[in-house]
Amino acid sequence: MPALSSSWHLTGQRREEVAQLTWDQVDVANQTWTVPTSRTKNGRRHIVHLSKEAIAVLMRTPEPGRFVFSLTGTKPFQSFSAAKRELDKLSSVSSWRLHDLRRTFVSGMARLGVAPHVADKVLNHQSGTISGVAAVYQRHEFLTERKDALGRWGAHVGRLLQSREIKVA
Repeated sequence: MPALSSSWHLTGQRREEVAQLTWDQVDVANQTWTVPTSRTKNGRRHIVHLSKEAIAVLMRTPEPGRFVFSLTGTKPFQSFSAAKRELDKLSSVSSWRLHDLRRTFVSGMARLGVAPHVADKVLNHQSGTISGVAAVYQRHEFLTERKDALGRWGAHVGRLLQSREIKVA
């Protein structure tokens, strides 16, 4: 579970999207993960840029089968409650929810100066800070800005963990 929670905290993606990540969706050379339309909440293909820290987590994950985060390789990770209890013990904190990782992610991005519309695109929110008529006309994906934002976030998390001598995964 630490690798799984590291990955969704480094990418800000939904728990189930990360848990169902398959190796064929990852392009290590281009440092991207493409979430297919069939697995996104809004039904749109979503490109997630992978920071060097996220790539490091993936590279430490055994490649036993189709799924990146799996006990058997044949089905995605599903034991979220048990894993959360383990994280509660390791951190000595229990008054949080797994979804709080996405809230922490987007709040942290704001603290790093990432524009809200870019953070919305990283999270794959269909509607966000750009709404109304502007949303009808604004079709830019902000891929360069998203890549920069995820790189900055990965570096930030890496510095936090280094200062506490904690390993990701």
